[in-house]
Amino acid sequence: MRALVLSDIHANIAALDAVLADAPSVDEVWALGDVVGYGPEPDAVVDRLRELGALGVCGNHDAAALGGDEIESFNIDARRAMEWTRAVIADTTKAWLATLPERLVRDDWTLVHGSPRDPIWEYITSTPVARAAMSDLETRHGLHGHTHVPIGYLEDDGVLGTMSPGAGSVLELGGRRGLLNPGSVGQPRDGIPTASWLVLDTRSGTAVWRRTAYDVASVQAAMEAVGLPSRLVERLALGL
Repeated sequence: MRALVLSDIHANIAALDAVLADAPSVDEVWALGDVVGYGPEPDAVVDRLRELGALGVCGNHDAAALGGDEIESFNIDARRAMEWTRAVIADTTKAWLATLPERLVRDDWTLVHGSPRDPIWEYITSTPVARAAMSDLETRHGLHGHTHVPIGYLEDDGVLGTMSPGAGSVLELGGRRGLLNPGSVGQPRDGIPTASWLVLDTRSGTAVWRRTAYDVASVQAAMEAVGLPSRLVERLALGL
């Protein structure tokens, strides 16, 4: 199976559509959570994923959009954006978000937003955290988002290594266990403002990270037009 792996789209339809235009033909689209939040077009993003028949899991922003108490842990800008999101999203968007499980298994891959041991909240930001998280994997491999930074953790003969992929980086798992993060489509935080995503071939065990440019200024203008926080608007151009 060939899958397009997306995470942290964050209501950024311009970034999502640019990725879809750039992506090769795939069998399935997998979304690793935080479909909404921060950005100006939550309904458009969910509509597009629904049209694609995308499979996905729930992120903390998705849960908060449905009224969850996850919002209590958000910083002031994220909270303001989520309050706006709650006020404007359509019932059809809420219904689709409500179908998202905390984890999903496809082939030998477990999909989560945060980590295998805490699917909604845990940030995998270091090798020790990744090692602990992988101990909870019931499949050979895992996919996660949440940090907005592309990275791969690979276990080889009991040793866990780290790969920081750039655009076009190819990973051959070759029988090794892996825990991979595609990076963020709509809110990159690795200092690069282009959308980050992943193409995964589950048969060959090959993963390819990609980056796609999109019209950041148009998204910033849309955010300003609906009154989203200025800090969220500014950071979009910086990839931070």
